[in-house]
Amino acid sequence: MEISGALDALAAGNVDLAREVARRGDSPLAVALAEHLSTGRGPGGVYDRPAAFAAFINGGGNTALYDAVVAALGGVYARTRPTTLLDVGCGDGRALHPALTLPHAPSDVTVVEPSAALLDAAVRGLTGVTAHLTRVEPFAAGLPDDVAFDVVQSTFALHTLSHEARDAVLADLAPHAGVLAVVEFDVPDVPHAGPEHRRFLAETYERGLAEYDADRRLVAQGFLMPVLTGQLVPGAVRATWEQPAARWAEQVRRAGFTDVEVEPLHDYWSSPAFLLTARGRAR
Repeated sequence: MEISGALDALAAGNVDLAREVARRGDSPLAVALAEHLSTGRGPGGVYDRPAAFAAFINGGGNTALYDAVVAALGGVYARTRPTTLLDVGCGDGRALHPALTLPHAPSDVTVVEPSAALLDAAVRGLTGVTAHLTRVEPFAAGLPDDVAFDVVQSTFALHTLSHEARDAVLADLAPHAGVLAVVEFDVPDVPHAGPEHRRFLAETYERGLAEYDADRRLVAQGFLMPVLTGQLVPGAVRATWEQPAARWAEQVRRAGFTDVEVEPLHDYWSSPAFLLTARGRAR
């Protein structure tokens, strides 16, 4: 199978060989990978094409996925009745906008997002929102002692932080959070970039690309291929540090959160999504 050989070559750092092997294949993933590796953009470069990210997040299996995400956030709001909310890595507001229309949604909202284009889309049409165009690391580290949020939420954003950076961010947020709500994917517990991981990536990215039709090339070249190659090529700009749900729970506890609970959310093409909730130390 050409795509297996191409991913093996990427993991070995041989991008030229990976391109040549991928060119021999005719599956959606092989075609997309060969084109990406032929453009000269190389691995990485995620989130620098907002149109591609928008096409990805608003199409394919993401439609049902985000319906489940919004319903889960609504459940958190119903249980906690928050007034203040911090959304970490809000993106274009795909989850935030519909969640804020639900009963018991908070009225005082703060959002943090490092992409100007995505942040502009997120705050468009919203009132009472305080927006911070920055990465979450300096934002969390600089929070004044007296600042607290009833709910701190993050949907598919914290995985973009390295494990070490995420440890620090979660520890910085714990004293300021009433309740933490995180939505992520429960990925297999396999060594990063190893044979099992490469097989997993080949199978799941093939499924994911098949869910897109007219927007497949845009989604592949502007988002999915940079994410894929960034995970494998040594020294590449890596865009994701996913981990199994159990390790998310361990990391949140290590940061100082308590009452950690994980519940399945939605069976997505890459891995099942889950909702993690925990109690912070805000008074």
